[in-house]
Amino acid sequence: MAERNAEKRREEILNAIRANGKVRVTELSVKYGISEVSIRKDLEILEERGQLARVHGGAVGFEKMYVNMDLEERARTNAEAKRRLADAVARLVEDNDTLMMNAGTTLSYVLRAIKGKHNISVVTNSIPNANEAALYSSFHVILLGGELDPKYQFTYGKNAEEQLRQYHATKCILSVDGVRADAGLTLYYANEAALAKRMMESSDNVIIAADASKIGKSAFAQIENVSAGQILVTTESADRAELERLRQAGVTTLEA
Repeated sequence: MAERNAEKRREEILNAIRANGKVRVTELSVKYGISEVSIRKDLEILEERGQLARVHGGAVGFEKMYVNMDLEERARTNAEAKRRLADAVARLVEDNDTLMMNAGTTLSYVLRAIKGKHNISVVTNSIPNANEAALYSSFHVILLGGELDPKYQFTYGKNAEEQLRQYHATKCILSVDGVRADAGLTLYYANEAALAKRMMESSDNVIIAADASKIGKSAFAQIENVSAGQILVTTESADRAELERLRQAGVTTLEA
């Protein structure tokens, strides 16, 4: 009963953030008649799930902060969930695979998780992910050329898309910002969405890597319908109802 009440309180906290953009520890403590320590624990749990970001004195909506983070901040955000996710994705990768990977920071964790695989080819538009893959002697790396996004260090545009036509992959592993049955697979940045779609079209199998904070969310630019993502790998706190809708749409879901 106590845990059920705590979960109800956490959902109400999330609703308050959706409505107001932020919450304060002192105000929540008064509202619920519990200690500030207990409220901070609630916020800590919700942050671990990727549903908000703690700040001094309270918390703010995670999505609003994430879109404005630089690359290093994104890599650190929700790091433990990304590591679990990467370990689960790694079990789907085999020796001799050719992988197409976009620019999500989650995929840096995936590359570290598969570093023990042999004869892996990686085609990517991400400079940081290309550098990560180049650390491993059994990996062959192709970095797509094109226009450069200086903040997030990825290439995009017609040149990159045309270069992709030369390659075929056994697996496409995409990191996305939103997965929702009705809205599809989405990214914050429209200039990478077309390239991600081309990666999917050039691959035998498509794996979507998205932690629980991305499930049921919709970002600005659609890549493709959810059914194009044959396998979704997410974390265990993902929205159960949304996962069922995704399964009904033909997506195989795996939880890390």
